[in-house]
Amino acid sequence: MRGLIDEFQPDIIHCHGGRANLMGAMVRRSRSVPVITTVHSDYKLDYLGNPLKQHTFGAANAVALRFLDFYQPVADRMARTLIERGFDPERIVKIYNGMDFQKPEGPFDRAAYLKETFGASIEEGDVTCGIAARLTAVKDIATTVRGFAEALKEAPRLRLFIAGDGEDLPMLKKLCAELRVSERVTFCGWVSPVEPFFRAMDINLLSSVSETFPYSILEGVCAGCATICSDVGGMPELIDTGENGYIFSVGDHEQLARYMAKLANDPALRQSFADALYEKAARDFSRARMCERQEENYRHVLHRFRRPKDAREGIVICGAYGRGNAGDDAILKAIVQEMRELDPDRAICVMSRRPRETRLVYRTSSIYTFHVFKVLARFRRAALYINGGGSLMQDVTSNRSLWYYLYTLRAAKKHGCKVMMYGCGIGPINRPHNRRMAARTIDAYVDRITLRDENSRRELDTMGVTRPNILVSADPTIILDPAPREVVNIALEQSGIDPQGKYIGFGLRSWKGLEAALPEIAAAANYAYEKHGLTPVFVPIEFPSDLIPADRVGALLKCPFYAVRTRLPIETTIGILARMKVVAGIRLHALMFSAGQGVPVVGMSYDVKVDGFLKYIGSRTCLQLSSVRADALCALIDECVSGELSGQVRSSAALLREREQENSRGAALLLGIDRDGGKNVQSE
Repeated sequence: MRGLIDEFQPDIIHCHGGRANLMGAMVRRSRSVPVITTVHSDYKLDYLGNPLKQHTFGAANAVALRFLDFYQPVADRMARTLIERGFDPERIVKIYNGMDFQKPEGPFDRAAYLKETFGASIEEGDVTCGIAARLTAVKDIATTVRGFAEALKEAPRLRLFIAGDGEDLPMLKKLCAELRVSERVTFCGWVSPVEPFFRAMDINLLSSVSETFPYSILEGVCAGCATICSDVGGMPELIDTGENGYIFSVGDHEQLARYMAKLANDPALRQSFADALYEKAARDFSRARMCERQEENYRHVLHRFRRPKDAREGIVICGAYGRGNAGDDAILKAIVQEMRELDPDRAICVMSRRPRETRLVYRTSSIYTFHVFKVLARFRRAALYINGGGSLMQDVTSNRSLWYYLYTLRAAKKHGCKVMMYGCGIGPINRPHNRRMAARTIDAYVDRITLRDENSRRELDTMGVTRPNILVSADPTIILDPAPREVVNIALEQSGIDPQGKYIGFGLRSWKGLEAALPEIAAAANYAYEKHGLTPVFVPIEFPSDLIPADRVGALLKCPFYAVRTRLPIETTIGILARMKVVAGIRLHALMFSAGQGVPVVGMSYDVKVDGFLKYIGSRTCLQLSSVRADALCALIDECVSGELSGQVRSSAALLREREQENSRGAALLLGIDRDGGKNVQSE
């Protein structure tokens, strides 16, 4: 193989499968060519049910994978699996299977096909379900059989056709006999070509324990089948449950049965699902799109591999990350998103309290925030250190956190980084010694500061900070978009909330002064329900601690209410707040997320940062938490619901998004990146 490489002189070696990975790992040691492997399936499950192969081929592949340069998992689910097992997110690029989506044309007699090919007779009105897979443990065909048997009770016209062969065949036939469904199940054996098989099916099934992005689903989509599949691989990225198909939990034959019965008894729903899924798949998962992604991945791999190993080009980001606060998590997501847009190939490292979780969620490198030696090592290789956003420069919660963040500013600058405080808030810094130390450090070691409100600018002025380039921008989270409508609908339904209802949102947190405010907030919530028909919904920003004040208010309510009791992705939380008619909040980011989506907000301020944000967007709907009264809250709710503020809210949201661009613009200048032309420019 070395001889072939020397003769052919490839730019990239691309491996597929365990044996190829082993060869690639050995060749990589002596040839300076990047080696990438496509991870088609979970390598720990590839030989499930065959201990000999599992402990020989499987073990060799698991070792070889650790010695390759880059990894190309098929779909995001497999990428998550690799990161959870310690693979570097910076060396992972995703791909999705694709195919030519051309619906088969011409007449097709499915009854004749099934009779002539498999000896199976069907009657008028029968609903055919098909699954095409190897009959092995990882495909879990037994769940399909059990689900089918259960569905027959509600949909007696169902028929099941199993295409494939394997060691589980005797077990599956025995299971059919035990469940008394043998007469309505046909084992088709190995089927080739598979296109007419899927043309003969009304519903395409998949019940695997592990997959990436199976072609059997795409082939069924192309043939016009409605689809039900297990929650594996990239299926959630293709199928929007309840919109164009159904996804059920792995091994849950009862949920599968409910979906099978529902589709079997509703021909119109089957057709609408099939049409909607075909449209999405043809648009996003075509063979042409797959080729485009592959070429993009090759370019990324070559660019990363050819960068000088000693080049100072990375970005280190520090903030209050990894603590379960949705506001801080949203800040990090926004900053990472903007840095990727500036340069998708540049390495990013995040200082986090939970590095493993951060690597998984944000697909960056990550180190523990207070592991000083690792932090300093990253500074030595980084071009830019970003401190923020959020209110890191304050001493209300802790002296030590302020001192540590100031230390990182000094250390980053001394180790050669450009230093930026990014879309942040300043203060309050109350202790005189802390104010002097913060002013000296920021003035001496920071190159650029973007602030999220005017109050922070005034605070820096009073502290005497003058040397850095200072601009007022906006909180980075303003750029984040809500999750797709169907995703938000599912999240609402899982919390027992009707997506079509009218709601007032509450974003509460425990704080000094809340005790006296609880009955006033409850009275205002009751008023919103009785006067405007708005049902209260409590949306936690820091999970689960924000549910404590939510439940305390809920106990005082006379009207129905809901609370989101699961930790959701940032985009989904934003999408839920965007559905509210008005949001009343103590949490700053509950107000920011809502205002950014054009929803009127009522603030109950516990800190200058809440006052500063609401003043910055020109809002007059703010009360001090220490003096919250029901009558004042009700008057502000009336004003928000009336529509009088709609124009102001929309213009404020547009203004925030425009001003937020100063954050990434400042980072681009420090990195020497021309955001318009894409060329390097002289950094400040």
